[in-house]
Amino acid sequence: MKQKQRIAFLGMVAVALILAACGGDSSTGGVGGSSYGSLTDSRDGQTYTTVTIGTQTWMAENLNYAVDSSWCYESSADSCATYGRLYQWASAMGLSATYNHTSASGVISTPHQGVCPAGWHIPTNAEWTILENAVGGEDLAGTALKSMSGWNEGGNGTDTYGFSALPAGTRNDGNFYDVGNSAHFWSATEYDTDFVYNRYLFYSDANLNTLNNFKDLAYSVRCLNDAE
Repeated sequence: MKQKQRIAFLGMVAVALILAACGGDSSTGGVGGSSYGSLTDSRDGQTYTTVTIGTQTWMAENLNYAVDSSWCYESSADSCATYGRLYQWASAMGLSATYNHTSASGVISTPHQGVCPAGWHIPTNAEWTILENAVGGEDLAGTALKSMSGWNEGGNGTDTYGFSALPAGTRNDGNFYDVGNSAHFWSATEYDTDFVYNRYLFYSDANLNTLNNFKDLAYSVRCLNDAE
């Protein structure tokens, strides 16, 4: 099995790792009413743990599929294995880089696969809100979704639902920032020509924050199953 990103899938996800190693589609009961499965990306053979939370099935790991305008933190392959890649928005959406500075409203489909494997897509802002509400609302979702280790200054979460959000940091203007401190996840929903909605977790914050930031920053990608 390809090397996979993980810091801490503890006892509650041990079964999920076994399933992932097998590359199967099976699932098993998990904490918080969630259930686990796996998917294998046919493009490069990498296998990812998946988790069903409420009505949605998410990748429980950050995407690590190499395309243009995506990077490993500090250009380290070990960082990609742990945290996945950081993508500019147009790259995550599978679009020309020109859409980092112009509206993509005419070319965004519903759902929009982007860089995700077949059958999966970049979640919209509304789909992120569904997840947020399923795990307790904005004020509690950060703690519930963060992994149980890897966050600085005691900022680990409870990982109640097996989403296992890791503090992968960001890239901006060729520099890397905030690994261990923050996680940023793209949505498929534009705010305006240059900005797009994203979700943000911080080590000292229990919230799942909704922000709109420049498209040419590089953030993590979590894919959502089309059948949700």
